[in-house]
Amino acid sequence: MKGGKSKTESKRGDAKLAVNKKGAPAKARKPAGKGKAAKDPNKPKRPPSAFFVFMEEFRKQFNKEHPDNKAVSAVGKAAGAKWKSMSDAEKAPYVAKSEKRKVEYEKSMRAYNKKQVDVYLIKFFIIAILSWWHGSLGLLFIVLMCFCFCWLMSGGRSYWWR
Repeated sequence: MKGGKSKTESKRGDAKLAVNKKGAPAKARKPAGKGKAAKDPNKPKRPPSAFFVFMEEFRKQFNKEHPDNKAVSAVGKAAGAKWKSMSDAEKAPYVAKSEKRKVEYEKSMRAYNKKQVDVYLIKFFIIAILSWWHGSLGLLFIVLMCFCFCWLMSGGRSYWWR
């Protein structure tokens, strides 16, 4: 037959489509990438939403009423059902607590970002001095521009100009 496959060829199948069995060699894993960047432990945590503020109180109450329950999913389902059945007036205290925590978070983030800008200003200043010392004026210009940009991003004030 022209262009046709014999019975033995069609039974073999394609090696790429074959199912990996016990005796077959395992596929090679992808090389490990850089992965996620390390989180800064000093960075403030994001504030919880109104529902999660509600969950803090509901979890304590639910565990008192159902001490034998060990399933986390049961607590979540019960809390979700209760949250949906609550009116806006009943949700208001949790929303207020959530907004208060959000304001505190934004305040701490401003302080954190200001501190980060100050650290970058110091680094740029050191690089500017080193590039000037080694005589590379092009690099000095770029570093000074970055320095000015960071200074402006900090609102024109920094630890050094208080």
